Amino acid sequence: MLGPRPTLEAVAAHAGVSRATVSRVVNGSSGVRASIREKVQQAVDDLGYVPNSAARSLVTRRTGAVAVVIAEPERRVFADPFFAQQLRGISRELSASDTQLLLLLVENSRDYDRIGRYLSGGHVDGTLMFSLHRDDPLPSMATASGLPTVFGGRPDWPGADLDPQLLYVDTDNRDGARQAVRHLLDRGRQRIAVITGPLDQTSAADRLDGYRDALGDTGLVAHGDFTAEGGERAMAELLDRCPELDAVFAGSDLMASGALRTLRALGLSVPQDVAVVGYDDIAPAGWADPPLTTVHQDVEEMGRLMASLLLRRLEARAEHDLLRPVITPAQLIVRASS
Repeated sequence: MLGPRPTLEAVAAHAGVSRATVSRVVNGSSGVRASIREKVQQAVDDLGYVPNSAARSLVTRRTGAVAVVIAEPERRVFADPFFAQQLRGISRELSASDTQLLLLLVENSRDYDRIGRYLSGGHVDGTLMFSLHRDDPLPSMATASGLPTVFGGRPDWPGADLDPQLLYVDTDNRDGARQAVRHLLDRGRQRIAVITGPLDQTSAADRLDGYRDALGDTGLVAHGDFTAEGGERAMAELLDRCPELDAVFAGSDLMASGALRTLRALGLSVPQDVAVVGYDDIAPAGWADPPLTTVHQDVEEMGRLMASLLLRRLEARAEHDLLRPVITPAQLIVRASS
């Protein structure tokens, strides 16, 4: 039978300090000498003391939780390895600071009211938002809630570039796309098409701009939706419009995998007939047939950076920190598909 749960008073007696000192250590307050803090922490470990989160929140006015809001439906989030990698980075950073992750997804428009009420209800200390679409109401909900927020992806709503407090993490999508298309040009490809993601998302728009930087406005564009099925449809459309096509840059690895399926079904070889380059460098890219040339972005690290920025903003000293958006580099990974 389990004994009684250790109390704050028991920890204080074990450490030989006052209850108030234990409280300051447990709640992460300053003003406690390192030697005393170590004694208290040892007593906590010895007794197996677990702080009462409700009581601690009354002192710190913090819930110890962060909402992660993804503006996509469940079927998309759990089918795309990109989201798993980003969530892994977020989760590891939050766990290291003893902060809980609460996941909120947008299945349909009715979910916005639910999410808005939750964010304004005092349940979390801050929020991380990503995969936003143009005219998405989530940023205004974050503002209305008063919660510190970090976004995944470059914001493009009106006034975003004028807000000095706005924090986000992104990769250099435009340069990554330029690298991909220049690689295809260097390989002697002359009719290079692009399969884009949804152009109401800045990542897709920036990758299309990078394609045009390298090729000009003479390219061939088909619109996908960052899914394998979208890549299949777009590849078939491109070949109908331009049978002599000899290369395609897909704005995500999932769309590239769909393009590979279409090419294989039509009896075309990769890269001999059509070279293919993707974007993201998710794990399955290296297992594709043939292995996929792609643009690497460190998705897990981007998630970690989002969580780190938010945690720094939540800390008292972050008021004096100069926090800035983070743009991570993109790097072309050359494999057999090109």
